[in-house]
Amino acid sequence: MNQKSYIRIGTSYYRIVQAPSLKGGFNETLIKWDKLTIIEDHNREYLSQIPKYHGKICFPNHFNFSKEIHGFYNTYSPLKYFPKQGSVFHTLNFFKHIFGSHLEIGLDYFKLLYEKPSQILPVLCLVSRERVTGKSSFLKYLKEVFGLNMTYLDSHTLNSNFNLDWGNKLLLGLDEAVLQKEEITEKIKYLSTSNINKIEAKGKERFEVDFFGKFILCSNWEDSFIKIDSDETRFWVRKIPKLENEDVNFLDKLIDEIPAFLDYIKSRDFATERKTRMWFTPEQIYTNALKKLVSNNKNKVEKEIGQLLYSVIEKFELEEVHFSLMDLLNALTKTRVKTDLTQLRKLLKAEWKIEQKNNSFKYQKFVILSDGDIVLTDTKGRYYTVTKTFLHKTFDDLMT
Repeated sequence: MNQKSYIRIGTSYYRIVQAPSLKGGFNETLIKWDKLTIIEDHNREYLSQIPKYHGKICFPNHFNFSKEIHGFYNTYSPLKYFPKQGSVFHTLNFFKHIFGSHLEIGLDYFKLLYEKPSQILPVLCLVSRERVTGKSSFLKYLKEVFGLNMTYLDSHTLNSNFNLDWGNKLLLGLDEAVLQKEEITEKIKYLSTSNINKIEAKGKERFEVDFFGKFILCSNWEDSFIKIDSDETRFWVRKIPKLENEDVNFLDKLIDEIPAFLDYIKSRDFATERKTRMWFTPEQIYTNALKKLVSNNKNKVEKEIGQLLYSVIEKFELEEVHFSLMDLLNALTKTRVKTDLTQLRKLLKAEWKIEQKNNSFKYQKFVILSDGDIVLTDTKGRYYTVTKTFLHKTFDDLMT
């Protein structure tokens, strides 16, 4: 038996095995192996011939791949497909379906995964209420291309402190994603722009590693699968249409074209250039699907305030409306919206980023009468100002 069937990392021995896959072929896997077992199977002198490494490191590289990096064992997996000229007809059609008007950006996204795997990229979100859209097939396709360097996650896994199995993967796919817990969303936001991750396993000390993972979320809940703010720039949300014709063999056709598509991507120039830490600018990846998601994520109080202020502006044909916190609270109380001054102050300052006038000035406040009618009355005090343009930009579809 070849000595390379065993390795020693630090003070622990491992056996390199080829685990069979249901799809055919094999996946290389490290299994911890007992030193005495190696001696029993061979002899003590055999141990001196086993390759030794200082420790583990995960170093992504798809072209000049090496299992040894400066005396460390590279746990990143080499790709099983190599570029080869051929037809990419089905793959290009599939990418057109997934990325639509963002096709060139989508091809750049894949090229960056392939050629610059350590480059930070936006969180790609594929959403649609409809079935048979190809969202899950896209994840399966990427899994086939990047092999063991991609893994699937779920909310439970992300919420766990133990991340040894995914903390140094290239791609992190979530299918049927519905992320209601704020801490999960915050973790995705943080990791999507971080180059460091803390790896933790049960019963082991935490250790720091380079992080280069990219999140891809697929969900049928296109309006509410995750809660993000209006100024969020890390998410690329695409609504995927239904496939015109369902082909049960389509994924196999895509897999057959992988070598040719890698060749196509390798020879293709970038259509974009790096302008932000996530390569693409927020304007380049902005979509109506993102706008709809942000708008739907606004809580009931914020929506009611938006509708109320817009009603005042429309009724009196104003370009802006003035009010104090108490004006707003009294009006919301009459519409039976439960809130308080603390929540309103936080919303206006932290979310809407508007401030009160520093001094008392005359202004026209709005008042809701007992019959529901709205009137303007002259008063004096420190007030906030919200413009019609701001409401259109912030709420958009709520104002129609």
